[in-house]
Amino acid sequence: MIATRHVARLGRLSPSLRVLARPRSMATVTDDPLSKKVEMTNWEKGHYINYKKMSENLSIVRSRLNRPLTYAEKVLYSHLDDPHGQDIQRGKSYLKLRPDRVACQDATAQMAILQFMSANLPSVATPTTVHCDHLIEALEGGDQDLARAVDTNKEVYNFLSTSCAKYNIGFWKPGSGIIHQIVLENYAFPGGLMIGTDSHTPNAGGLGMCAVGVGGADAVDVMANLPWEVKAPKIIGVKLTGEMSGWTAPKDIILKVAGILTVKGGTGAIVEYHGPGVDSLSSTGMGTICNMGAEIGATTSMFPFNDRMYDYLAATKRKQIGDFARTYAAELREDKGAEYDELIEINLSELEPHINGPFTPDLATPISKFKDAVEANKWPEELKVGLIGSCTNSSYEDMSRAASIARDALDHGVKAKSMFTVTPGSEQIRATIERDGQLETLEQFGGMVLANACGPCIGQWDRRDVKKGEANSILSSYNRNFTGRNDANPATHSFVTSPDLVVALTLAGTLKFNPLTDTLKDKDGNDWKLSPPTGDGLPANGYDPGRDTYQAPPQDRASVNVLVSPESDRLQILEGFQKWDGQDATDLPLLIKCQGKTTTDHISMAGPWLKYRGHLDNISNNMLIGAINAANGEANKVKNQTTGEIGSVPGTARDYKKKGIRWAVIGDWNYGEGSSREHAALEPRHLGGLAIITRSFARIHETNLKKQGMLPLTFADPADYDKINPDDKVDIMCTELAVGEPVTLKVHPKEGSSWEAKLNHTFNEPQLEWFKDGSALNTMARHAASSK
Repeated sequence: MIATRHVARLGRLSPSLRVLARPRSMATVTDDPLSKKVEMTNWEKGHYINYKKMSENLSIVRSRLNRPLTYAEKVLYSHLDDPHGQDIQRGKSYLKLRPDRVACQDATAQMAILQFMSANLPSVATPTTVHCDHLIEALEGGDQDLARAVDTNKEVYNFLSTSCAKYNIGFWKPGSGIIHQIVLENYAFPGGLMIGTDSHTPNAGGLGMCAVGVGGADAVDVMANLPWEVKAPKIIGVKLTGEMSGWTAPKDIILKVAGILTVKGGTGAIVEYHGPGVDSLSSTGMGTICNMGAEIGATTSMFPFNDRMYDYLAATKRKQIGDFARTYAAELREDKGAEYDELIEINLSELEPHINGPFTPDLATPISKFKDAVEANKWPEELKVGLIGSCTNSSYEDMSRAASIARDALDHGVKAKSMFTVTPGSEQIRATIERDGQLETLEQFGGMVLANACGPCIGQWDRRDVKKGEANSILSSYNRNFTGRNDANPATHSFVTSPDLVVALTLAGTLKFNPLTDTLKDKDGNDWKLSPPTGDGLPANGYDPGRDTYQAPPQDRASVNVLVSPESDRLQILEGFQKWDGQDATDLPLLIKCQGKTTTDHISMAGPWLKYRGHLDNISNNMLIGAINAANGEANKVKNQTTGEIGSVPGTARDYKKKGIRWAVIGDWNYGEGSSREHAALEPRHLGGLAIITRSFARIHETNLKKQGMLPLTFADPADYDKINPDDKVDIMCTELAVGEPVTLKVHPKEGSSWEAKLNHTFNEPQLEWFKDGSALNTMARHAASSK
């Protein structure tokens, strides 16, 4: 057994890090090492890491709780807005926190900035950056794809560039790289708290940061100097022992954990890695693990500060931050005796490489059993495409190990049998691996180098080698593999694994190849076995920054104009939603009863729809078009209950809205898992929806719905989901809404007697104001007006 799982109050773990403890001495205020002014990043001036304030907050909380703290708790509680009065109960309390930073990717930044503009503030109150990585479609290769994207998205990039300049936001231009890699290279720091408008923001946990994916409305709150609110997470501990070797990579740790916890097992919790095995991982390897932690529904994932993080900070020209972190090191790890709500133990010395999928990132199969699984499940065994890179696995270490396998193949006179793509995570990585030769090796192996952007990982892939509907298999080092996500083909069997296995199986051209045991034929037909991959965690000659792609805010921001054309089909100024009428909602039709997995990709698809992320009305035409209708087992075909006609989901919603009819949606388990995109909440609100009623919600989506004035409700008895028919009408007793109290649902079947069900919710008092006012933004505006 390499992994064991224990539930409830286990842990009492001993320290394992080789870092310098903060000395205890009779220091004065002036010589307190925590009073030193160290800037968060080399790209900004005047924004300092405030370990002193964190330490003070933590002391207050310690005196109140009087127990050992996990590392995740330390970071959260040291950022409390009110450490004296804040109620603190894991899994119960709503914490009000003050993040150090906000990061937005271009697809979500549009709506976030449009919302911020409506607040009429001159500048963001919290350091913020925008990163252009989502709108670049992969087709011909890096330079060509980037040039096409700059031309196609000119209006959006101009809006983001000018609005960032106007509101004092750092702007990373197209080609800079993927948001999470840029953050790790430039902005993440141990003990910091950051929110980002992308579900894989937790990547920064590779530098000991508590980095959480949120919707744009949460980001707007923090940008506008309001505290960020989140339910106090439970803490799941993952104790690592032993040391990896051979073909096992950091990716295999999270692939294993995903298999244990499933896509919803981490919901409402932070996953905290610790134990002696941590020290054998590179900082970027830790980032990989934290990044894909989003696939288990975790609030975030974190590693404690150690020497590997210090080395990475030094390599990325932030040694001063590493030195400062060492003065605070005692608080940048768990306390001795810290207890976890759940504990998983993994022996890295026995951990096998894994491949997860298809269609879900938690279907975990060790490589020794994968061939049998392919045969038993009749998965297409020919590997059509292998893809490495992305925000999850594009570090120097990843690329070096991948290139070592490719070099081994080239030395034996063979190349990739499958199509092969390489996505550098940042311009710095691209430039460095070009200088050091790995890029040339991967190209010689058969790789097409794509732009420094998300590309196929988020569906930005103009794939042309298979027809839509044709069953095929692809293998990537990405993080997410929901149906149709990468190429919009629901028949594509998408698997995720380490870059090492991607390269090896791409070389063989089949899913049934195991590089640990199987041989290949060299150019002369002789049997030959791949050597295990090797690679440096950090470049010996330092990183090459490559092209300058950063735009700092100008000194004179008053003269900057942000223009949005009324005729634009890409951008649209937002109008406030109407407030609640104070009445119960009666005779609501069910727009759709969703069957099975309904991710944010099903609710608001990416791919070609990304271009409308700044235009709410246009992007609403994709609302729930990927969800499966329980009435007929089909997508985007629902019955209009006023006309009896069959139509699209958004078209039917628009017809109800035109007639003044509010509607509801019925959803299954973990509704809204996946990306943090708040469009999945904005669209149903815009098209007249009132409530989403499910068996359970993914955390970010539930919050996003609340922020937009929707009612996210869950069946008190999950079996009631099965009793509701798609053509039922429902009443929702909105006047019963109160903290901790259920709401009554009255169901009126087309035939038979009416019946009632109880619905639960997680609204607290301030969140109930969002519903009553029509949205969180309306509440913010009301408070601002009343304070004048």
